[in-house]
Amino acid sequence: MLHELLLALLGFTGDLIIDEREQLKTLGLDSPLSDESTFKLAPDISFIQPSERDLIERLIKLGFYYRELDRFANKSRNLSWIRSVVVTSVHPLERADELSKQSSSGSSEQKKPSVYRRAVANGIVEILSVYRSAVLHIEQKLLAETTPILATVTQGLNKFFLLFPPLYEVVLEIERDDIRGGQLLNVLNKRCHCGVPELRACLQRLLWHGHQVMYNQLAAWMVYGILQDPHEEFFIKRQEDGDLDHRSSQEEISDKLARTSVHETSLTDWHSGFHISLDMLPDHIPMRLGESVLFAGKAIRVLRNPSPAFQFQKDKSFQQTMRGSQRIRGFMHSDFSEKETELDADLTGEELLPQSEADKIEAMLKDLKESSEFHKRSFECTVDSVRAIAASHLWQLVVVRADLNGHLKALKDYFLLEKGDFFQCFLEESRQLMRFPPRQSTGEADLMVPFQLAATKTIGEEDKYFSRVSLRLPSFGVTVRSSQADLARSKVALTGKAKITSDTSVDGWDAIALEYSVDWPMQLFFTQEVLSKYLKVFQYLIRLKRTQMELEKSWASVMHQDHMDFAQHRKDGTKESISQQRRQGIRPMWRVREHMAFLIRNLQFYIQVDVIESQWKVLQTHIHDSQDFTELVGFHQEYLSALISQSFLDIGAVSRILDSIMKLCLQFCWNIENHESNPNTSELENISEEFNQKSNSLYTILRSSKLAGSQRAPFLRRFLLRLNFNSFYEATTRGLLNVVRQRPALPL
Repeated sequence: MLHELLLALLGFTGDLIIDEREQLKTLGLDSPLSDESTFKLAPDISFIQPSERDLIERLIKLGFYYRELDRFANKSRNLSWIRSVVVTSVHPLERADELSKQSSSGSSEQKKPSVYRRAVANGIVEILSVYRSAVLHIEQKLLAETTPILATVTQGLNKFFLLFPPLYEVVLEIERDDIRGGQLLNVLNKRCHCGVPELRACLQRLLWHGHQVMYNQLAAWMVYGILQDPHEEFFIKRQEDGDLDHRSSQEEISDKLARTSVHETSLTDWHSGFHISLDMLPDHIPMRLGESVLFAGKAIRVLRNPSPAFQFQKDKSFQQTMRGSQRIRGFMHSDFSEKETELDADLTGEELLPQSEADKIEAMLKDLKESSEFHKRSFECTVDSVRAIAASHLWQLVVVRADLNGHLKALKDYFLLEKGDFFQCFLEESRQLMRFPPRQSTGEADLMVPFQLAATKTIGEEDKYFSRVSLRLPSFGVTVRSSQADLARSKVALTGKAKITSDTSVDGWDAIALEYSVDWPMQLFFTQEVLSKYLKVFQYLIRLKRTQMELEKSWASVMHQDHMDFAQHRKDGTKESISQQRRQGIRPMWRVREHMAFLIRNLQFYIQVDVIESQWKVLQTHIHDSQDFTELVGFHQEYLSALISQSFLDIGAVSRILDSIMKLCLQFCWNIENHESNPNTSELENISEEFNQKSNSLYTILRSSKLAGSQRAPFLRRFLLRLNFNSFYEATTRGLLNVVRQRPALPL
């Protein structure tokens, strides 16, 4: 009876102590996992007293719990799924993908392996070994001394009555809900908050084993940039749409890697390759720390896999880059230029991530791993330190070695029209071309001629960034109509209350776009979203400059013709001609033209000086003071957002009015110049009336407290002051409102 009891305590049943679940299996019945113990005394035993039976059945529950815990440990520690994997000298990341592929290609009945379960199983094995030692000690004591059997066994195993039932509950929850990875850490962390010291110590030990796996994955990710997660249990995951390695054969993977360059892979990984899995993120790790871990790992991947083309370019043209950078960055503080030059010279012969920094990161993670408990504060400090290291070296790569300021200055020169002489020359050279609609097939090629001609006249050889700029004229698949040719073909009735709005067909040349070629690693900073914002501002500014130029050219053209006519009449001896009489009739329209030019000039000055230059100065201050890549990305996003918001491009009502005003100005100019061949004063008058209404509406919206009194446009009041310096707009706006509000008089 003694040995039967001791064997039952170790999970082995017999004739006196039976397992009801095994009997059900013998009968061919299904027997799922049970919440209660299935170890029972045989019912036909009659020589045991009821009190002894109750005590024995209480003891043999420990045997049931031991067997189930041991079964879970053996099942979780089974490594048979690795046998089919051929270990070769391949990249660790490819080996991890192969392990995951092999494990997922098994039978659907078998659940995927879990390294976290295996780690917890190792902790359970430690607890079970202590239990086995206690049973062995009881057996030795009973054989050596004559002591009460049941009392001795109960006294020796008393603490396990507090440990095994909660541990079995944990195992049941893990198996029934298929809990893995970070979810498993959540279960253990929640159960650690209990009032039983022995149980809390055991659960903390299991949690420590689970954290060991997480620390190993963190070390692989944050030291080497490798996602060592064959069973998808880490809270950093690859994007599902880009994770083709798990569904491809090894040959397909090799072909893909051969076709894909290193920098293309790193760019894909940086922008859309990885994300945080909220299901696997432990509750005791905040989302902010998860994002820091994600950024640090991606940064390490970039730093450890530099583009060969970038290395060759830096080695070949380093001296030229330093000389060009010093000239281009003359607008910056001198101390920053000197510091940047020194750093650039030092970094050309060094690794992007020195081994000493990698060792430092590994040492910090090792300290966390060796701690007996998880300390949130220590974990947070370590992650923040690693993130700071990665961000600092990424800053050196992008700002110092890749010359971020040079690229920012180039984007300001061309996308924000800083090189006004170049675009003035380009618009003048292409003015006659833009009088007709762009041809769908050759419109872009036609525009390249004045573009290259303007570059030859205004761009010097020292501008090494102009070669990255290219001109595009996208085709939208619709018939785009332009400018002067429309006036002859389309008979638009601008009589009465007819209005010209932005809903009408737009000028085909308004689709002019610039493209900027960005190499590795600047593609980490200048994403497609960023370049699209630059393009949005550029298209707005180029339309504004074109409108301003047409207003000036129309005045110059008509005045030149007047001077020629005057000289001819004086030569012929005539007093006054019919053409002069017609011009005398439209002289009031020149006041309208001056109002148009006044509005466009002030709007240009506001955007170029009050908005772009002020925000550029703020951005340069941030770049000078910061050495963190993520901070720079944030500052640059704020810079672009400020340009768009303070230029009113994100306010639909204002942008539509501005579009209408620019279109009205162009139509006015073309009507004036065509007045000799097509005298139609009514059209000019309607354009003038429509412009007055639109400009007054614009002034009314901008002077509203919602805009002028907010912080989104800090220099808007200056613009309004320049625009309304003599109270003209205020008076006309008030008069317009009085006309709109006037009611007919009631008959007496």
